[in-house]
Amino acid sequence: MRVSLIATVKNEAASIRGLLDSLAAQTRPPDEVVIADGGSTDATLDIIKSYAARLPLRLLVVPDANIAQGRNAAIRAATGEIIACTDGGVRLAPQWLAEIVRPFEQDSPPPDVVSGFFQPDPQTTFELAMGATVLPSIEEIKPAAFLPSSRSVAFTKAAWERAGGYPEWLDYCEDLIFDFNLRRAGCRFAWAPQAIAHFRPRSSLSAFFRQYYRYARGDGKADLWRKRHAVRYTTYLLAPIVFILGFWYKPLWLLLLAGAAVYLWPPYRRLWPMLAGRSLGDKLQAVLLVLIIRLVGDVAKMLGYPVGVWWRLRRKRNHELC
Repeated sequence: MRVSLIATVKNEAASIRGLLDSLAAQTRPPDEVVIADGGSTDATLDIIKSYAARLPLRLLVVPDANIAQGRNAAIRAATGEIIACTDGGVRLAPQWLAEIVRPFEQDSPPPDVVSGFFQPDPQTTFELAMGATVLPSIEEIKPAAFLPSSRSVAFTKAAWERAGGYPEWLDYCEDLIFDFNLRRAGCRFAWAPQAIAHFRPRSSLSAFFRQYYRYARGDGKADLWRKRHAVRYTTYLLAPIVFILGFWYKPLWLLLLAGAAVYLWPPYRRLWPMLAGRSLGDKLQAVLLVLIIRLVGDVAKMLGYPVGVWWRLRRKRNHELC
């Protein structure tokens, strides 16, 4: 089989060498690498071009394209029957491509989609806490229900066509909608847990806030996770009321503490093994950061989701008027 590896980038000069070096080190090299650049204004393009002798590169420049448009452009240009997809800012394990392609070569019948995995690649205590807070561990994954991130996934070009490509009307959450469309199209999924992509979590609260605001805005645009967002709004509405009522009925405070413990247990469970060998100061900082990151993420989601819903309702209304 011919395998085309595709990625989208924009202003990734600080991290693109990590991705390109990891591509050059793959135990199973790609037959071609198609990179779509969305209009970089830094040194990204020059760095990519400098790898032309080490990689079978094809570089597309698609100014002002969003991620979905960039991915679709790269896939259309790709000549392989298998598309392996990743992102800028990612570093791939040496066996990533071999592992994510293996089910296409060995399973009978072969799948249409293979889900790889991703792990945080933290370089600071903040990033360590961020990774533990927002990313699941591999033990938490239920393969039958897992929706792969497009930083670590492979699919046939025919499956991409059946699903209608990535939804270009979405600026965020486009890979989730693509996953849903693949499932609706009857595509068979396989799980490749050893196909691991490493990436740095957001390195500041402001960057994380923007990321989760945009994710939630994408949820609202695509009408995703209504119940999850409703539960979040309800929880933050009721928690202050329960706290105040606790002055008259103390067991309500125990109820709040129990709810907070359940909510925070998953990130703290992931964080604990990551803290091995860290100083006491780093450990205390990470424990506190998990709580802060959870709070900031929830606020970002609660602000972003209604913006996306309003966008969707206006779009629907304008479409109906037309």
